[in-house]
Amino acid sequence: MFKKVLIANRGEIASRVIRACKELGIATVAIYSEDDTTALYVKKADEAYLVGPGPIEGYLNIHRIVDLAVKIGADALHPGYGFLSENPKLPLLCEKEGITFIGPRSNTILELGDKIRARALMIKAGVPVLPGTENALKDAAEAVSKAAEIGYPVMVKASGGGGGRGLRVARNDAEVSEAFTVSTKETKAAFGVSEVFLEKYLEKPHHIEFQILADNFGNTIHLGERDCSIQRRHQKLIEIAPSLILTEELREEMGAAAIKAAKAADYTNAGTVEFLVDQERNFYFLEMNTRLQVEHPITEETTGIDLVKKQLEISAGMPLDIQQKDVKITGFAMECRICSEDPQNNFMPSFGRVTSYYSPGGIGVRIDGAVYRDYVIPSCYDSLIVKLIVRASTWQETVKRMERCLDEFVIRGVKTTIPYLKKIMKDPEFINGTFDTGYIGRKPELMEYSEYGEPSDIVAAVAAAIAAHHGL
Repeated sequence: MFKKVLIANRGEIASRVIRACKELGIATVAIYSEDDTTALYVKKADEAYLVGPGPIEGYLNIHRIVDLAVKIGADALHPGYGFLSENPKLPLLCEKEGITFIGPRSNTILELGDKIRARALMIKAGVPVLPGTENALKDAAEAVSKAAEIGYPVMVKASGGGGGRGLRVARNDAEVSEAFTVSTKETKAAFGVSEVFLEKYLEKPHHIEFQILADNFGNTIHLGERDCSIQRRHQKLIEIAPSLILTEELREEMGAAAIKAAKAADYTNAGTVEFLVDQERNFYFLEMNTRLQVEHPITEETTGIDLVKKQLEISAGMPLDIQQKDVKITGFAMECRICSEDPQNNFMPSFGRVTSYYSPGGIGVRIDGAVYRDYVIPSCYDSLIVKLIVRASTWQETVKRMERCLDEFVIRGVKTTIPYLKKIMKDPEFINGTFDTGYIGRKPELMEYSEYGEPSDIVAAVAAAIAAHHGL
């Protein structure tokens, strides 16, 4: 096993990796910018080093980070998610410097990061894909011509995009032409590439992803699925495991396809194969994420398997100690992404000092967070500040537990998505499990709330905060 791991990330995911390392007896090294000097993960790590310049560049400087790893004697590096986690140049440099990268090989990241190449790989492997173009589009005119062949509506997609960037739905020739222009510019600015392609757009699909683990000895398993259909502009808000729409037969079929996809890419370590499922329960490959997912805790809660520990063990050359038959899905789990945003103001980011903080607890409740009272949320990073995860034996109990936890959660000083998420927990369509990826767009009434909830909610929150203060 490794002796020292450098975590090339920040915030709650850095804390998450530190916890797994400590339980395995591995020393940890954090990196931080000046804005992160008072961050929790910096205090939890065994060593911490300032990187810069500025709040962003230090986390993106591959050579500086790997040089630091070599200098301080780290024998492995964990990229977390975001930042450099899917940049093939990082594992490539780690390989050259004798540092073990906690993740797949650089050539795997490169191949699967290109959606056109990944799509071709899946077609060859016999994994279902949506009708679409095989190559990058040359210009808007070709986009219009190909869209007519596929049939409207279509999705204009950036080959190297992510996080919702470079994605546009088009329902006619004019929209395709405009989407081509916008997507190429957007993805060029965000990712440095401008290639786009077309795929058939599904109306009201479910976004279902399968968690994969693969060691270096040819053993590949899946840990079940997560339903990520509650999303806004392709950004996930709530994730659920297992999905409410999958039968055991469909779960087995999709799991087998996910394993086939991973094997086709010669994949190792933890990864996620994402699918779209239409209203007739047909499924299609969407993409494969070559890193730990933000929503990985709900898989851990329903399987009892620590994904970060498995990442470390696999990277250390250990074979998987579990087989597919050993994977058991128990109950349900849900993750709500609590962001410092104002939903009533078009989800505008809200940054500043947290003047009050009280998190819920109890059986089946997990908090993966990065904030505390008097912490100043920087304005230069992603707005995700806390992941609230609950689990229970039934779906109905899971929803009620999450509703209770959101009622108890107190974060003041900045706007958050907590009141918006509380509205979702009370919505019949969500409770009944009849939602799809268009759910948020169909629900403008979710914006109709008071920031601090109903009077009874305020009383309950104040009472909880007083009890916590007095240790009751």
